Amino acid sequence: MQFLKGITFAPFCPKGSFLTKEAFESFDHLAEGTGANFITLVPNALQETPQSEEIDFTSDATISDEELISMIDYIHKKGLLVALKPTVNCKNGTWRAHINFFDKDVPCEPKWGNWFRSYTEFQLHFARLAKETGCEMFIAGCEMVQTDRRSEEWRKLIAQIRTVYDGPVTYNADKYQEDNVTWWDCVDYICSSGYYPTDDWDRQLDRIEAVVEKFKKPFFFAECGCMSTRGAGKVPNDWTVRGEIDLQEQADWYQTMFEACRKRSFVQGFCLWDWAWKQYPLCKADANWGYDIYGKPAQQIVKKYYDMF
Repeated sequence: MQFLKGITFAPFCPKGSFLTKEAFESFDHLAEGTGANFITLVPNALQETPQSEEIDFTSDATISDEELISMIDYIHKKGLLVALKPTVNCKNGTWRAHINFFDKDVPCEPKWGNWFRSYTEFQLHFARLAKETGCEMFIAGCEMVQTDRRSEEWRKLIAQIRTVYDGPVTYNADKYQEDNVTWWDCVDYICSSGYYPTDDWDRQLDRIEAVVEKFKKPFFFAECGCMSTRGAGKVPNDWTVRGEIDLQEQADWYQTMFEACRKRSFVQGFCLWDWAWKQYPLCKADANWGYDIYGKPAQQIVKKYYDMF
């Protein structure tokens, strides 16, 4: 496995986003200023609530196939690898980790079987597109904690994806959940979201390493990042943190993560969260409190380590 120096580009962007010059200019800034060799694209789908059985990937909330194909081609021509990670979200704002149903089917209640049928249709659509466009990896979902226990359904889904896509297939487990997924044996890589507090990296890497040793699979962080907000380094996963803008706290978090991980040979890469399709002006970088690194001290940390790896 090639060491992945990745960034998630334009996650959940709506239809029309990749028809703009701003999207391609934003990607050019990423390609020229980060040292990245790997891009994850995240087509969005929606279900009404965590207990809804139907997933819609045909609305204006989902980037069009034509736009996605064009952007993948552009990224490839720039010499970077591409992963597709189709991800479902809940329209009512509930985090997808809470998508859940009764373990046993109950009459008149929503069911896992119906949901997985809809989810499979969604995944297979983009797996075919990944095959058509030569994507180097397919990530069959992200941080779906309550679904992780449904081993039989996940194994069936991964097998179905392999009938239409012949590259590496994996699943993006949530932070702290790496050792709760029992079906890592059926994917090619183990990966997870590395939103760990600044002072907890060594302990979490010890825990993850045990999972990697058990399944004998390559590992990378499919997501990782920290907002440039005071206090975000303690809870980098919490996108609701608000407070004073602190560019140095974000930079320090990245420095700590890279230093901790480069001592661990089992960590084979990162995919940072995230880089927007429409960036703020560079002169306003110091006024941005989000996960973006464009124009912030964290970007220089990322570039330094990505050039080093």
